[in-house]
Amino acid sequence: MDHFTRRDAFKIGAGGIGAVAVGGMLGSRPAQAAIPIADVAPLKQPIEAGATLRVIRPTKFVDPDETVWNENTAKFQKETGVAVRTDFVGWEDIRAQVAVAARTGAGPDVVAGWANDPHLYTDKILDMTELATYLGKKYGGWGPLPQIYGKKFGTENWVSIPMGCGGGAMVYRKSWVNAAGYATMPDDLTKFLDLCRKLKAAGHPPGFALGNAVGDGNGTATWLLWAHGAAAVDEQNKVIINSKETIAALKYGAELYKTFIPGTLSWLDPSNNKAFIAEEISLTQNGVSIYFAAKNDPKTKHIADDIEHSRMPGAIDGRAPESANTLNAMVFKHTKYPNAAKEYLRFMMEAPQYDVWLTQCLGYWAHPLLAFDQSDCWKQDPKIIAYRDAQKMTYWDGYKGPIGAAAASVSAEYVLVQMLASVCAGQNTPEDAAKEAERRLTRIYRRS
Repeated sequence: MDHFTRRDAFKIGAGGIGAVAVGGMLGSRPAQAAIPIADVAPLKQPIEAGATLRVIRPTKFVDPDETVWNENTAKFQKETGVAVRTDFVGWEDIRAQVAVAARTGAGPDVVAGWANDPHLYTDKILDMTELATYLGKKYGGWGPLPQIYGKKFGTENWVSIPMGCGGGAMVYRKSWVNAAGYATMPDDLTKFLDLCRKLKAAGHPPGFALGNAVGDGNGTATWLLWAHGAAAVDEQNKVIINSKETIAALKYGAELYKTFIPGTLSWLDPSNNKAFIAEEISLTQNGVSIYFAAKNDPKTKHIADDIEHSRMPGAIDGRAPESANTLNAMVFKHTKYPNAAKEYLRFMMEAPQYDVWLTQCLGYWAHPLLAFDQSDCWKQDPKIIAYRDAQKMTYWDGYKGPIGAAAASVSAEYVLVQMLASVCAGQNTPEDAAKEAERRLTRIYRRS
């Protein structure tokens, strides 16, 4: 067994790949290294002559996400001669570009997009089973959530390569929570609502996205549903959203909304980040990007020092009511260079590249491969530990049903967050909102 350390990672980041062959085998590493790497035979994916690739993926929320991605891409180009163009696309815009590519059979070769999007296009993308199997064997296996999003439902066939899991933990100002009478973030929903009311009364309101935000808006809605035992569909994809559990979630959400800062009904994914850094809100659900930004700006160091993270409240039987915003890569069949595309993804997932990305981003895209549990990323700052196990979450978009085109469409059309927002805005009663969501979900699941 070989090992890979953060020290090795930074050497590679500064000076090239060194002993690591493009075929994938690491050379000898120090015995004290953290990441266990199994001795797995390299894949045989000969790159096509004259290959070029176009890649699209979501834009950054932390600077190293884009910087290290581009550095790793440049290393791939240097080692292989394959020219790679990466376009970073707005979070709310990437699905539209992918839909055009799928419809026209032209455009990007590789898309690192959203969790369930590959399941919209299973007939238009390449099988990834060989590559996923190789990576799993080499790096300790895949976490539960990446397996849900990576495999075609009911099979062991991989349709995509999950690259990272953006956890949605609670981000809060510890001193303000303490001043409101709570030593730590309560898990009980009744106590959490009490905390939020006290924070608002103290001039430190919470804020959760209720707009059509890919990560944060959908995350707000699913958290409240799952914390109340609700789900959109059952195990057979029967629509069950119109339930007493959903009504309870919507009523709770309406009460919680009264404690929010004004404007959250139109918030997109950057909005809560900006409000938190501006000290306008006391807590929110988010990835590590708020803490990263605060920690790396001398003007906001006092905010970073006061930030803590925790699981979202409302766990049922020990299961945190969260999923993770998963960056999920697929390769379109229209690519002229399928081997080059797969080699690019393999290269980006190998430890010499991946651990630099993971560590410098402070775990923003938490690892999907379990060997990276041992990365120094998770040892450098105890405040980010809440994000380490994002890949081990047991809820997913489309829970409780099988992952597929319908589940992807529900997220893309913001059905659940719009249901919640309509109640918070006073446009619908909880009962009417649940009925409207039932109608929309039934239409989506019928057409799929």
